[in-house]
Amino acid sequence: MTKPTPAPPAFHPVRWLTNQPYLLLSLTSLFWAGNIVLARHVAGHVPPLTLSCVRWIGTFLILLPFAWPHLKQDWPVLRAHLPMMLFLSLVGFAYNNAISYWALQYTEALNALLIQSAGPLFVALWSLALFGIRLTGAQLAGITISLVGVLTIILRGDFGALASISFNRGDLMFASSLVSFGLYSALIPRRPVTHALSLISFTTCCGALMLLPFSIWEFSTGATLKFDMISMATLGYAVIFPSTLAYLFFNRGLALIGPNRAAPFFHLVPVFGSAMAILLLGEQLRLFHLVGYALVLAGVVIASRRASAKKA
Repeated sequence: MTKPTPAPPAFHPVRWLTNQPYLLLSLTSLFWAGNIVLARHVAGHVPPLTLSCVRWIGTFLILLPFAWPHLKQDWPVLRAHLPMMLFLSLVGFAYNNAISYWALQYTEALNALLIQSAGPLFVALWSLALFGIRLTGAQLAGITISLVGVLTIILRGDFGALASISFNRGDLMFASSLVSFGLYSALIPRRPVTHALSLISFTTCCGALMLLPFSIWEFSTGATLKFDMISMATLGYAVIFPSTLAYLFFNRGLALIGPNRAAPFFHLVPVFGSAMAILLLGEQLRLFHLVGYALVLAGVVIASRRASAKKA
């Protein structure tokens, strides 16, 4: 008598998603694009340091019920690597987010998206400086191609417009946030081995505590939080999408394919930003959009594919 054929394993959407690095990193870029556009739109409604502090407090509270068993189990590892964990909290959560929100009080979303395109460069430089990891030929080519695509979109196909773009202190502040996040991206693969929920809940808690004194100082200077629909929607979006989900997705994507292969996905941020302008703000779809999208996607595919990790 033959044994019955075992039933195929049940499909688990969450388990499937956690093993799709390209989808995870693409969604991360989508959420971060919305964050830049929205944060610039609400400048003056939500004080930037308070926005960042509330963002991480909210993220921590959402994750805590799910993360608590893992935190208890991983606490000996976290405590043994406390300096590393605190540093990740500082560069990846406290400084990076606070300074980028603050910068958007002084610069335009266009400038921020332009500066954002340098993100892969900072990841590559930190990976090289700290661990001697060099970009392969394919990775460099992919980043270059996608960067050209980003510039095509932002400059509306007119590269001569670069000469007319002026930068201010907000732009320098935003660039420093990318330097900080590039360091976080390079370090994440070397983090202590813990559950993903332990990592993000611990670092968001520490990041919020680091920002709390600065938020209090911000209010002491006369800054106020306007409790209107725009502010509440901004806080809700910031807590759920570019924080809770994006960082879980980003950390998992880095763990699966490494920082240099993941870095080109930064270039999807301005792609999604321009698409939001077309869909939500009524901007007309033009040829330079299509050319830019094609270049960015081609560059991301070239730089992030498995073969690009091999030495040229």
